[in-house]
Amino acid sequence: MKSLNDNLRYPIGKFVLPENISKVQLDEWIDQISALPAKIREAAAGLSDKQLDTPYRPGGWTLRQVIHHLPDSHMNAYIRFKLAYTEDHPTVRPYYEEIWAECGEAKNGPIEVSINLLDALHKRWVFFLKTLNVEDFDRSYQHAEHGESNLKKMLGLYVWHGNHHLNHIINTRKLNKW
Repeated sequence: MKSLNDNLRYPIGKFVLPENISKVQLDEWIDQISALPAKIREAAAGLSDKQLDTPYRPGGWTLRQVIHHLPDSHMNAYIRFKLAYTEDHPTVRPYYEEIWAECGEAKNGPIEVSINLLDALHKRWVFFLKTLNVEDFDRSYQHAEHGESNLKKMLGLYVWHGNHHLNHIINTRKLNKW
C-alpha cells in the first residue's frame, strides 16, 4: 500500500515505458511537450511568494524550486536529444538536480522567468522533434550514470516528468485549498 508521502512524491505514479511505441504515440507525446508550459503557467497562476515557498511534500522541494527545475531538466534533455541526433551514440554527463535546486535563483527567483524559458525551450524542442522521422527516435546516447537510452524512451520519460511536476503544483494547491 502506498503511503501518503509516496502519493505526494509520485502523484501520477512512477514512469512506465510502453512496450510498443508507435508513431501515433510519439506524436501524442510531442503534443504533450508542446502543451506543458501553458499548463504550468495556469497551475502556478496567482500563487503568492509564501505559497511558492511551500514544499509539495515533507522534505521535498518548494513549488518555486519545482518550477525552476523544469527548464533546468528539460534543457538538459533537449541538449541530449540534439547530441544523440547529431553524434553516434554519445556519452552524456549527468547534472546534479538536487544541487541545482539549491542555487539562489532556484530557491528565490521569480517563476515567470523559468516559465518563459520553459515555453521558449519547448517551442524549439517541439520544432526539432517534428523534423525527426520514426527511425530517428531509435538513436541513443550513453548516460554516465543511467546507461543507454534511446530518444523514444526519453521522450516518454520527459512527458511523464513534466506531468509529474505539474501535478505536484496542482495537488499542493488542492491540499492547501488555494
